[in-house]
Amino acid sequence: MVDFETIEFKNVPFGKNNFIEVARKRAVLGNGGQSEFISISRGYFTTNDEKRYKNSVTIPLDEDVRKQIAQNILEI
Repeated sequence: MVDFETIEFKNVPFGKNNFIEVARKRAVLGNGGQSEFISISRGYFTTNDEKRYKNSVTIPLDEDVRKQIAQNILEI
């Protein structure tokens, strides 16, 4: 069994009710192990202001990988 904990997140709103969430999360494994990663998720707010998620991707915490992804986003 794996439990996920959100350590920190930031939302980037766009459109009428849409957002992109960038979050640092931790996966806590049943055997006591854990792993941290970055999650980028796209979602929307319901009429009751509840978050609903459509898609997500995870990125390792490796600094070089994060820098390369950020640079590629800026260049596109």
